Amino acid sequence: MMPMVYLDHSATTPLDPEVLQAMMPYLTEEFGNASSVYSLGQRARQAIDQARDEVAAFYGVEAREVIFTSGGTEGDNFALRGIAYRNADRGRHVITSTIEHDAVLRTVDALERDGFEVTRLRVDRLGLVDPDDLRRALRPDTILVSIMHANNEIGTIEPIADLVAVTREHSDAYFHTDAVQSTGKIGTRVDELGVDLLSMSAHKLHGPKGVGCLVVRSGVRLEPFILGGGHERNRRAGTENVAGIAGLAKAVSIAQRDMEKNVAQLTSLRDRLLEGVLDRIPAAEITGHPAKRLPHHASFLFQAVEGESLLLQLDMEGIAASSGSACTSGSLEPSHVILALGYPRERALGSLRLSVGKDNTQADVELVLERLPDMVARLRAMAPISAA
Repeated sequence: MMPMVYLDHSATTPLDPEVLQAMMPYLTEEFGNASSVYSLGQRARQAIDQARDEVAAFYGVEAREVIFTSGGTEGDNFALRGIAYRNADRGRHVITSTIEHDAVLRTVDALERDGFEVTRLRVDRLGLVDPDDLRRALRPDTILVSIMHANNEIGTIEPIADLVAVTREHSDAYFHTDAVQSTGKIGTRVDELGVDLLSMSAHKLHGPKGVGCLVVRSGVRLEPFILGGGHERNRRAGTENVAGIAGLAKAVSIAQRDMEKNVAQLTSLRDRLLEGVLDRIPAAEITGHPAKRLPHHASFLFQAVEGESLLLQLDMEGIAASSGSACTSGSLEPSHVILALGYPRERALGSLRLSVGKDNTQADVELVLERLPDMVARLRAMAPISAA
């Protein structure tokens, strides 16, 4: 079998061996329920408390401000629904952007059906939200602004601190950011970003799937999202995923320890991809901001190429990548993110995302740059699509 070159780290990452080692005791002999009073359960409780301290330190918050969740989707839902329903007496207006993850966009759609009003801010061609647009959108009844820290499809990093400053100057609204893609790649300290709520997911930084956290600053009025027992200080019911939480804490600890080294390596590989693709493939274009982008993230549009076909070609060559377009019920639909940048539908279909990881090498990148041009040329010759 051909060895795989994995270039889809924005989708998920392989579990770090150190993370697995930290998880193993709680998957085997230390299996206690953290709510139990006997020693087996209390050792589980101690593991959760230690993990909470470590995650809190990573984000620059107090331990009591960290709520463990099942991942980024739950964190986004929890933040938006929790703020909206708890603060509806103050207002029913929510602001977000047109390029958010579906976990945010579908949640605000649901809030609209429940009688809330939503403003979706447009972005520019590079994927940036303009603080002046946010200023104009803020109203006396705005209760929440939710803008992602970095986009999963185009890698653009939003000016969160500036957007928070505008919100603070003109509104009493809370500010949430989805930091699923940015955590472990760039600085995400809550005390520096200034946000009230931040959601993340462990599996994006070599941690386990099915666990994440929502940071909620003290004083934020938040309605519980999952009801049941008194777990997570009565804010998120459900028996704690002790092994997952231990893995999450270890993953952020490793990310903090190795961030400087990893960012240098990732940026070098990313820049080689960006430069090499543009140099070798005609009618290729980078999507997202050329400089204000995640260090591991390279994304492109190819004229007269359909992205899903390109992914299949790459897979046949042992290269795992991703496209902004998705195949649903047999019909191709372009990415809402690419469309939000202002590209026509036909152009938006030709998207490709290459996201490198700490285990990738220069040889991996050169293999892609060697084989991708022929793939694009072959697809253009076989089944060209309109570039209109």
